[in-house]
Amino acid sequence: MTELNHVTASAVAFIERASYDDLSAEALRIGRRCIIDTLGLYLAGGLEDSVRMLAADAAETGGKAEALLIGRGHTRVPAALAARVLGTAGHAHDWDDTQVSNDPRHVYGLLTHPSVPPLTAALVLSQRLGGVDGKRLMLAFQTGFEVECKISEWMTPRHYRRGHHSSGTVGTFGAAAAAAKLLGLTGAELAHALGIAASFAAGIRCNFGTMTKPLHVGRASENGVTAALLAARGFTADPAALDGPWGFFQVMGEGLSEEKLPQGFGETLTIAEPGISIKPYPSGILTHQSMDAMLALVLAHDLKPEQVERIRFFAGKNILEPIRYPLAQNHLQAKFSMPALLSMIALCRRASHHEFSDAFVASPAMQDMQKRTEVLSDPEIDARGYDKIRSRIEVETKDGRTLVQWADERYRGGPDNPISDADLEAKFRMCAEGAITDGAQNRLLELAWGVDALPRIEMLVEQLVFDTNPAARPLRTAAH
Repeated sequence: MTELNHVTASAVAFIERASYDDLSAEALRIGRRCIIDTLGLYLAGGLEDSVRMLAADAAETGGKAEALLIGRGHTRVPAALAARVLGTAGHAHDWDDTQVSNDPRHVYGLLTHPSVPPLTAALVLSQRLGGVDGKRLMLAFQTGFEVECKISEWMTPRHYRRGHHSSGTVGTFGAAAAAAKLLGLTGAELAHALGIAASFAAGIRCNFGTMTKPLHVGRASENGVTAALLAARGFTADPAALDGPWGFFQVMGEGLSEEKLPQGFGETLTIAEPGISIKPYPSGILTHQSMDAMLALVLAHDLKPEQVERIRFFAGKNILEPIRYPLAQNHLQAKFSMPALLSMIALCRRASHHEFSDAFVASPAMQDMQKRTEVLSDPEIDARGYDKIRSRIEVETKDGRTLVQWADERYRGGPDNPISDADLEAKFRMCAEGAITDGAQNRLLELAWGVDALPRIEMLVEQLVFDTNPAARPLRTAAH
């Protein structure tokens, strides 16, 4: 790609013209579900050690009291700093929603977790600005969601294959677009916001399975807010930074799928078509069908852990490359380890965020079951392509049986097999447990289902207040 494709100009035009009345009933329905899902994940993530560290650092840094610092009571910090911590909390469990594509070239990992960056940006900017109602928040969220998803859809698979984490890179544009919409940026200022975001975009896959992976999304949220605020002050950048030989698409992914450009921003909103998936498990989306298959096998045969001799897992490289830990030692590695995830199901018949603890993953039972789980590349599965997540599980029992289960290619949580509103609320309550009271959960759900009608967004944010009272770990210095 050596010429401008005018993607930046198209994004600017879409952000400028987007209005609440453009949002279909279906887009609004799904948007509310995404907001509820993400609010729960903020609460669950706020209890994580990684987020506590970030919150302690932000509290020590301080600054203008603009937006709630998650997990630190009523403490408020500058909006961009609040976004860093809140965005990291949203992705801390790797349980946030995932973009869907109809492109068979798109391995699932290439696509973004679309909700956290734009919702985080919209929430913190709403607090900074004050007087923002529910319709403005929803519009900003959906505007950022659409910009993020279309950029992700148009990226070539080379972006992910080269080791970029799309939720960190492309998520920056989602946050920037949401923040810019609330700030009312237009024209050159808006183009500059996207240009600043293009230089801020970052995140590499070597940090999967560590605290830094969710920080990619926190930084995307923070950087998007910062990009919009700087542009509002007159800070400049290339006004066509998505385009050209040195633009985002070419530098980060060696081009884009030009045949997709007629899709346009907002012509059909991605949130409604092809849609999103809401995760049933707090692990990489590539693992879920296989975990469901393991659960189906265990339940169908009433399989007890002590009956398992060996587990064999067969899949193609679309699963085996990113799900890379052969023996997970902690809960972060377990999110990207098929032996750990299948062992959880075999041992507990579930894999909620309660099972994703360092103590459980390192326990003798988990370590033993993982060592008896083989992960094998299957050329026949690989040859069938990457448009679906395909895998097979074989369990050898100690009494000589071989039990076989194929994964259901119809993803549970996706548009073709969505989780119900009741199951979504159950996931939210599981996430909120330990952070806020049952009464606060009820109130937050009530407000979120009716978010469009809220006169001010602070009513929603106030229900997210809780305090982990951490014993902050002091920074190491040379004297130590």
